[in-house]
Amino acid sequence: MSQSRCSVALMSSAVAPAKEPNATGPKAVELVLVKEQNGVQLTNSTLVNPPQTPEEAQERETWGKKIDFLLSVIGFAVDLANVWRFPYLCYKNGGGAFLVPYLLFMVIAGMPLFYMELALGQFNREGAAGVWKICPLLKGVGYTVILISLYVGFFYNVIIAWALHYLFSSFSAELPWTGCNNSWNSPNCSDARGSGPGPNDSFRTTPAAEYFERGVLHLHESHGIDDLGPPRWQLASCLVLVIVLLYFSLWKGVKTSGKVVWITATMPYVVLFALLLRGITLPGAMDGIRAYLSVDFHRLCEASVWIDAAIQICFSLGVGLGVLIAFSSYNKFTNNCYRDAVITTSVNSLTSFSSGFVVFSFLGYMAQKHSVPIGDVAKDGPGLIFIIYPEALATLPLSSVWAVVFFIMLLTLGIDSAMGGMESVITGLIDEFQLLHRHRELFTLFVVLATFLLSLFCVTNGGIYVFTLLDHFAAGTSILFGVLVEVIGVAWFYGVWQFGEDIRQMTGQRPSLYWRLCWKFISPCFLLFVVVVSIATYRPPHYGAYVFPEWANVLGWAIAASSMCMVPVYAAYKLCSLPGSLREKLAYAITPEKERQRADSGEVRQFTPHSDSVSGSCLWPACFW
Repeated sequence: MSQSRCSVALMSSAVAPAKEPNATGPKAVELVLVKEQNGVQLTNSTLVNPPQTPEEAQERETWGKKIDFLLSVIGFAVDLANVWRFPYLCYKNGGGAFLVPYLLFMVIAGMPLFYMELALGQFNREGAAGVWKICPLLKGVGYTVILISLYVGFFYNVIIAWALHYLFSSFSAELPWTGCNNSWNSPNCSDARGSGPGPNDSFRTTPAAEYFERGVLHLHESHGIDDLGPPRWQLASCLVLVIVLLYFSLWKGVKTSGKVVWITATMPYVVLFALLLRGITLPGAMDGIRAYLSVDFHRLCEASVWIDAAIQICFSLGVGLGVLIAFSSYNKFTNNCYRDAVITTSVNSLTSFSSGFVVFSFLGYMAQKHSVPIGDVAKDGPGLIFIIYPEALATLPLSSVWAVVFFIMLLTLGIDSAMGGMESVITGLIDEFQLLHRHRELFTLFVVLATFLLSLFCVTNGGIYVFTLLDHFAAGTSILFGVLVEVIGVAWFYGVWQFGEDIRQMTGQRPSLYWRLCWKFISPCFLLFVVVVSIATYRPPHYGAYVFPEWANVLGWAIAASSMCMVPVYAAYKLCSLPGSLREKLAYAITPEKERQRADSGEVRQFTPHSDSVSGSCLWPACFW
């Protein structure tokens, strides 16, 4: 019996607009001719796959379950900002008056931008830099948000380390911040259980304040940011544990992080509910809640209130950090990202609002306890959760138990948010460089170790000054700038109509007129206004009475500029690397990679005022209605 083989390739004449993630590629038909001795020929055919390209062979992983994605996004968005930053900004900006600009900006900017980033990542299935194949000229904004996420990790992980230190200290019969007879206390310490004012009343401090600043931070051993001193081994050890937790939560990608958030994203709600039940029973709690709900419309005339609300929206929701793009890139293509955006932003706002009742009930209690106005019991920055809360918990029955529960909540709030920031960096870079993609575990180790080494500056004697500087500059104006460039790139360069078509392909329905209006006009104008005002009303950072030297402010602006400059630097690089005249370079740079044939023929979709003859699609930006 003799055999002969031949392969016939099957080719398709149809041009598909996009390849589905699980689409079947071209195949070959193998014809096997079998000749029998009696002259009868039999044929047999089988389908065989041709050799796959590296891109086809390596499919993108997806979330194990839809709930893994939702919990990851909620866990990232609902973070320490909801318990620490949001209530602190309410206190700083006149209580309930802050809710007015906050809710307004949530509707016209927060939700539309959140929706935009989820859709952007899910459709393109790449990280913060890779999605800008829709407009290669603006790919630098992807690196901007990746760099911002990295900077935030330098000081955000330190907050988790502080919470871990407090957690370990809470496992004791008597909490260490309840008395003044410890080695770190100063003569100005006044016992929290109080025996009345001392002879030096204007300088007296509470045991909780001295425990944080002298017992944990050792701030008294530093004279300023130019006198940092060595890292404190206790905080450095806690930081090591935080880094280990982050690494083993991230090293296998969303398959592992999606399971961790089942605990880290749900635990805070249980604890917040328990604290709320306890807080409203405390004396003075109603006074605090009334201060929280009161609205002073005169404060709305101050630009700082609106700027703080705008920055809080971006920081709390995670817009402008690349995390939402990274998380949604692991979704299934047909996932309803619109529903996810509405659910997550609503949960975030409700959590921020409800946590304010918890915070202000304890602030009212502490204000009555010390016989001072409510505004006088809160401190700048982390003092709210590391001084006021511990002091209040120390006065409760079973204080050690309450302290353990509270700091476990802070730990879980911080971990999933830190995981999101690290995932933004890791996903954004491994999608750009295949070498890193093949060695994700080693690259993840490199990122967390680099973060740890730079975070050591924040656990020195003067580390709180480095922390304050990074908090002030790394995630302020630069986030607003990054989001502004993002929305301009999507709405004006890529086109709202085309972006709506992308969403229709995924969800089966185009975005409504409201979302298109926000993306095209309202959100860009809002962000541009806030960026300009935030720069014009700039105030140097400070920690308590300490004012940073001029060189520190210059360093801070250099940190902010280092991320923002990625946009013009990459744009210049892109234009220089493309062939042709300046007009041709610009045409290639603003044309999506999947439409390069248009640029080859001299036609740029974004500025062509006619309809596509094949699809009938409106290609002129003004036709997005």
